Amino acid sequence: DDSPDASVSELCSQYADRMHLRYFKNDPVLGTPENWNEGIRQARGKWIKMMHDDDWFSDHLALTRFYEQTLKYPDCKFFFSAFRNVDDDSGKQEIVHCSNLDLFLLRSSPLHLFKKVFVGNPSCTLVRRDLDLFYDKRFKYVVDFEYYIRCINKTGEWRYIDEVLLQIGFNQEQVTKYTFRVKEVQIPENHLLLEKMGARILRNVLVFDYYWRMYRNLGIRTVAEVSNLYNAPVHPIVQCMLKVQSQVAPSLLKSGFISKPLMFLTYLRSLLLPA
Repeated sequence: DDSPDASVSELCSQYADRMHLRYFKNDPVLGTPENWNEGIRQARGKWIKMMHDDDWFSDHLALTRFYEQTLKYPDCKFFFSAFRNVDDDSGKQEIVHCSNLDLFLLRSSPLHLFKKVFVGNPSCTLVRRDLDLFYDKRFKYVVDFEYYIRCINKTGEWRYIDEVLLQIGFNQEQVTKYTFRVKEVQIPENHLLLEKMGARILRNVLVFDYYWRMYRNLGIRTVAEVSNLYNAPVHPIVQCMLKVQSQVAPSLLKSGFISKPLMFLTYLRSLLLPA
């Protein structure tokens, strides 16, 4: 419990005679994602089923569907399902499935999560506890897919459940909402991510495109701007990317007909640089 009052504790007490609950109150509060990690540390079961407080199961059999998959694939340690996004403000809904192309890309490399987080948020996952991995508390915006990449790399296997088992609530209070296209958040996080994973990931064209689009969308055009936000050397491949973008008017870069070919030509040029 990371909340500021006793409301969660009081709710749990109402169920104390109906189910076995182990309740923990954080003092001081841990915040995202360290509170998730505390839940993982306190877990005692074979599986970790993360559930964010604004998400819920699609129906009363959803958890059973996850369980059935663990019986069908006993050696697998990482499962995720299709889900439905629900906008709390407008009520708009969107069902998100993985296409065959999505699954092919994910099988070929978990780095393709840079292109699109096929896995959804942590509520869409079921992870074996003995995988013994935690979310990196230095991250907020990229915290989920960075964790998934490590999970997939460690276990070597995953299973997708093509059923909508989760409803994912969206609202303006969420971390991903107030960090979206905020350069003071995204530049430090993504450069830390690049430093952690190594510049060799930029050899993947979809990862290269991810960083290309980030600089374009945030209006970052010089090495100095990056250095002001993240105090570390800027890799030559990133320097190359910024140099090319700085020579093109921002209005032109907004056009996919210009940006995509230019990105790919820059990617080919970057292959001549050390990673």
